[in-house]
Amino acid sequence: MKNGRIREAEIADAQALLAIYEPYVLDTAITFEYDVPSTEEFADRIRHTKEQYPYLVLETENGEIAGYAYASCFKARAAYQWSAETSIYVKMGMHGKGYGRALYEKLEECLKAQNVLNVNACIAYAKPDNDHLDNSSYDFHKHLGYALVGTFHDSGYKFEQWYDMIWMEKMIGVHLNKNAEFLPFPKVREMLILVR
Repeated sequence: MKNGRIREAEIADAQALLAIYEPYVLDTAITFEYDVPSTEEFADRIRHTKEQYPYLVLETENGEIAGYAYASCFKARAAYQWSAETSIYVKMGMHGKGYGRALYEKLEECLKAQNVLNVNACIAYAKPDNDHLDNSSYDFHKHLGYALVGTFHDSGYKFEQWYDMIWMEKMIGVHLNKNAEFLPFPKVREMLILVR
């Protein structure tokens, strides 16, 4: 990405981010959500995420939000604290410009500062590609160093068809017998270069 900036998402971004997410809900199987959430619910999701994890937006040089990415808890048990789940959405029509890579690289930088070691992506997968899912998310993650670690067959039903759910994983840190403790995002925010 040559131009633009990545900053922390704010609650005031909820409507703009929801506008990016809405066509993924209505027209694709990329998300298994059926109904578009309200702006208030989406704002609550941003607020809740930022209590522990980064939530980032990418703005183009003219200030348009082109996409967003965030991390969330992989599993609630304490032993999983060094793993996080990642999610990313780029505005329809703005793919192929490097925005997704830029968002994920910054997200990984944030997660490393939190002492996260494993990043995991839960991805809808079609067999074969169809009008609602073309498996480009699998290709995107593979290109960024994620490896396929598991498949849940016919586990999601949307648009009157069944989809697999795959898990992909990337190691972003060294696994030691004594790891540094997980740091919630608010504790590392100030040490990161994020436009606010």
